[in-house]
Amino acid sequence: MAWLQRLNDPQRHPLAETLADTYAGLLERLGTVSPFELAVLGARAMPTPGLAFLVGYQAALRMLWPSAPASLGALCASERRSVRPADMQVRLDDLRLTGNKDFVTAGLDADWLLVAARSEAAGASPQLSLAVVYPGEPGVRLEALPALPLMPEVGHARLHLDQALCERLAGDGWDAYVKPFRSLEDLYVLSALTAWLYGVGQDNGWPQTLQLRLLGLLGGCAEGSRQCADSTDCHLLLGGLFAQFAALKEEVNQALCNSPGEWAALWQRDQGLLEIASAARAKRLAKAWAHAGLS
Repeated sequence: MAWLQRLNDPQRHPLAETLADTYAGLLERLGTVSPFELAVLGARAMPTPGLAFLVGYQAALRMLWPSAPASLGALCASERRSVRPADMQVRLDDLRLTGNKDFVTAGLDADWLLVAARSEAAGASPQLSLAVVYPGEPGVRLEALPALPLMPEVGHARLHLDQALCERLAGDGWDAYVKPFRSLEDLYVLSALTAWLYGVGQDNGWPQTLQLRLLGLLGGCAEGSRQCADSTDCHLLLGGLFAQFAALKEEVNQALCNSPGEWAALWQRDQGLLEIASAARAKRLAKAWAHAGLS
């Protein structure tokens, strides 16, 4: 586990003028790394949980699309707070995208965007494709959204598409991309935030037993990164990892309160990041539990 040795690097990564520049500098510092190493080593170096989340999100994108450019990217799926294909209105016709996506993480700083779009023939059941567009190209416009209480340093945007020329990725947009990304994001964001907490614990002399349990959780996350994201095994393991994390909550909060500086305030502000998709994650776990014959 090469990431385990490198995780002990205490140097925090400096913030640049933009998120894109900050991320580019982080990649230069880390060198060639796997998505899991990007999540844990990059998040360990970030000064806030919100920026750790962003690194985990980027790692998940690279598991989803291994050929992704090295620069900052985003997945654009939700419309009116839904990612169900039947609820989407963005259309792909003849490699042209039209419609709106209402929530794009770090959208104004992203260099490329993965867009889920309806592509079925008239009258057919909803079918998704995934396409790539680039901000600044004709027909691609991003609108800044107000900062959220969670991770305000990571902006969000609304995407407007008007006959924007795109590249279509191979495979079904739902089965190959949007559906597995929900688990990939859960896993890599959990990995990133656990690594961030471990770094805070190292820097502030947390009890060795707590640091070891955080390391053990990261080891479980490493195993999770080797599973197929849409498999029963992955959903069961992910459920166990989140249960382990939840069991550490009280001790982590107490350790943060005993640490100097603003660590506790930052975590209090951003810890809800792991709860955003908890309902959908619970449904996937219930299905996996039943499929494995454990109910």
